[in-house]
Amino acid sequence: MASLRDIKSRINSTKKTSQITKAMQMVSASKWSRAESNAKAFVPYMEKIQEVVASIASGSSGASSHAMLVSRPVKKTGYLVITSDRGLAGAYNSSILRQVFQTIKNRHNSPEEYAIIAIGRVGRDFFVSRKMNVELEVVGVSDQPSFADISELAKSAVGLFSEGVYDELYMYYNHYVSAIQQDVTEKKLLPLTEIEASGGLTSYEFEPSAEEILEVLLPQYAESLIYGALLDGKASEHAARMTAMKNATDNAADLIDSLSLVYNRARQAAITQEITEIVGGAAALE
Repeated sequence: MASLRDIKSRINSTKKTSQITKAMQMVSASKWSRAESNAKAFVPYMEKIQEVVASIASGSSGASSHAMLVSRPVKKTGYLVITSDRGLAGAYNSSILRQVFQTIKNRHNSPEEYAIIAIGRVGRDFFVSRKMNVELEVVGVSDQPSFADISELAKSAVGLFSEGVYDELYMYYNHYVSAIQQDVTEKKLLPLTEIEASGGLTSYEFEPSAEEILEVLLPQYAESLIYGALLDGKASEHAARMTAMKNATDNAADLIDSLSLVYNRARQAAITQEITEIVGGAAALE
């Protein structure tokens, strides 16, 4: 049985750990609130740009032949994976990486058939350690990211598709549902074969022409989808970390209660033994 000193030491160390997890929970709660607001504020912009793109794509005869709207034989597939730069977020990272890893293993027989675009240190390190083909990477993204943080990567990802380096691009991220639910989401980013407006289509007049506007708007739309997924992922990350730290704090409290009970019982047993020894010694002297 552990000594009283050992049990007391475990109680003190668990209390200190609990203080750390409680502080991390409060920090994550603050970040989560802002990240949730950012993700929700971006939705109207995405809905409007999607409506405009859908209107042009459905009403323009030249749109159907645009490279970003046409499926082609797939020789190489791109996977854009959004993870965090830090751990301690429960299953936030592992659930995404597990699905991407299994998908790649099932779909491809060699590294030449796919390319990975990693946003986040955890995902980058996971794929690099397994010698998987990481084409582009961004680490150190802010907790409240701006488009400038990933603009170069987004442009490069869209550019690689336009140049034919890969023939389709999938995006994996955690979709934010609520503070306690984040769903791993696979989304086909390119080609944009399934653009649908969230509401009814509005009639627009375009100047100089719908085709020229589409040439500029489609890459911006694809880049906006990446940024929107990043905002969604950040809200999910902070919510997952907040929940994980709350669970850790609760578990620490339960452990402290359990150790305190063991400590009190051991202390009582030691006191009882000392009293017994004193009484026995006194009786021996009589």
